[in-house]
Amino acid sequence: MSGLLVISWVAFLWHLGSIGLVDETEPMFAEAARQMTVTGDWITPYFNTVTRFDKPPLIYWLMAIAYKLIGVNEWAVRLPSALSAIALTVFGFYTMRHFGVSRPAVVTQAIDAEFEDNPKIPNQERQLWLSAWIGATLIAVNPQTIVWARTGVSDMLLSGCMGSALLAFFLGYAQPSRPTVQARWYLAFYVLIALAILTKGPVGFVLPSLIIGAFLLYLGNSREVLREMRPVRGAMITLILALPWYILVIAFNGPDYIEAFFGYHNVQRFTEVVNNHSAPWYFYFLVVLVGFAPWSSYLPIAIFRLRFWQQNRWRSSPRSTHLGLFALFWFAVIFGFFTIAVTKLPSYVLPLMPAAAILVALLWSDQLTREGKGQRLNVDGLDDDVQSANPRPPKSLLWSGAFNVVFLLVLTGAIFYSPNFIGYDPAAPNLAELVRQSGLSLIGGVIWGVTAIMALLSLIQKHRWRWLLTINLVGFLAFILFVVTPASFLMDEARQLPLRELAAIAKQADFGNQELIMIGFEKPSLVFYSQRPVTYFKKTKKAIGYIKKKVATQPNPPSFLILTESKRLPRTGLKPDEYTHLGHAGGYDLIRVSKQVVAEQEVNVKG
Repeated sequence: MSGLLVISWVAFLWHLGSIGLVDETEPMFAEAARQMTVTGDWITPYFNTVTRFDKPPLIYWLMAIAYKLIGVNEWAVRLPSALSAIALTVFGFYTMRHFGVSRPAVVTQAIDAEFEDNPKIPNQERQLWLSAWIGATLIAVNPQTIVWARTGVSDMLLSGCMGSALLAFFLGYAQPSRPTVQARWYLAFYVLIALAILTKGPVGFVLPSLIIGAFLLYLGNSREVLREMRPVRGAMITLILALPWYILVIAFNGPDYIEAFFGYHNVQRFTEVVNNHSAPWYFYFLVVLVGFAPWSSYLPIAIFRLRFWQQNRWRSSPRSTHLGLFALFWFAVIFGFFTIAVTKLPSYVLPLMPAAAILVALLWSDQLTREGKGQRLNVDGLDDDVQSANPRPPKSLLWSGAFNVVFLLVLTGAIFYSPNFIGYDPAAPNLAELVRQSGLSLIGGVIWGVTAIMALLSLIQKHRWRWLLTINLVGFLAFILFVVTPASFLMDEARQLPLRELAAIAKQADFGNQELIMIGFEKPSLVFYSQRPVTYFKKTKKAIGYIKKKVATQPNPPSFLILTESKRLPRTGLKPDEYTHLGHAGGYDLIRVSKQVVAEQEVNVKG
């Protein structure tokens, strides 16, 4: 357990709240949750005085509870995501500890030993522990999971609820001879599905249903398993937990909620391109390759070795041996579902990462415990055991290792030249130069270059192939510690810190109810950190015109607060003696200006 705590701390909790919220999406979740604590309305989420129907309430509720416990801060915003990732990691460890082998005899004997106090064979014990540790490590230590577990949005919470629900289902499914234990796991499955629905809506039910349905149809035991699951009772439990909030929010908001959430954020995202988030059909191949790096190099062989086309073989094997097959359906259904969907975002396939980790963990734990055996490639392209005086890896694993090396070399070059790939960001126009001056790209390139060399040496030196996973893990952790963490501080200082500093001025100074206007582009973090509504305008001319109209209808309070980029300030037509300069940070200025001054302004406003 201490090892799991170390993995979880490094991956999810270390420096969790050390940088500010990142625009655009994260502050919207954070502020909607804060509004619940301010208004006492825990049904309808609001952001910047406008209803926010993007997501159901569970993520907001958890953030709001965290605010009550540890205060309104970045830790509280991100804690639900981090705890979801930790729970998923621990649950994955538990599942693989009991069912993390692919050979029927090993699994059944190990389960008997676990639950009936029979002694275990050492090699069986070793494989189960290897599966558990490799699986838990890979679930936690991959780019996709680390990024979203440290971000205060609903994606990691969905992955945690959905992934835990699927693991709970398998733990019940794999123990048909223990009906009491089985019933408890199925109950946990239904509760977790309800939480997934409260996290992101229908997808929390649709995807698990598709995964389990396809899995059971393939094995031909759907009637038997459904009888065990008691789906009617399960549906009632799920509806009792998930439905009340939907009834209340529709009662309070009517067609507006139905159209916004079910229409726009569910049906339309699947059938049309929303917010310009389009991508080619192969998009998620690249997302998985990079998002599950460097372990993605071993996914093809991990899938291929299951021989999923041998349906009769799987149907005749005990349920306790089906974890790998279940992980394959888990992976394939989510991958296929979002590949078909028209709107595409990298975070959509986050829930398949635990399945990918299970597949790779089963591959490696199996290979690492095959002492005294070699491998040969049979006619259908799969590896068969052959007795050998010197254990060696299968050829397919060597080819995967070779691809691993090539991938690391490509990554090395990409990191070296990464400053050249950084696009222009108006919030941090000199970001590319700051990264170049920091030397982080050089450090990152060296780390991955050394990792690639060590991986290559492990392949060409006798018996050293077993170190491939460890080499990749050390390289990945070094990159996180010495490159990603400093880079996140650098980007925060350049991009977000100036807004936080000016927001603090707007919040703390006594400006009454003066309206805060931001000109240039929309930064939701300003709303969260100033804890006041913000009116956004892209064009300076429209902002000044808006202020002039306000004079006639709302003369009090007599002034406005304006936050804008420093280069835009002269475009307002305001002279330095016509406003009070309140603060400057980064590329931004915060001023207070009289409404009357703006109303009487004769200067031609630009832009």
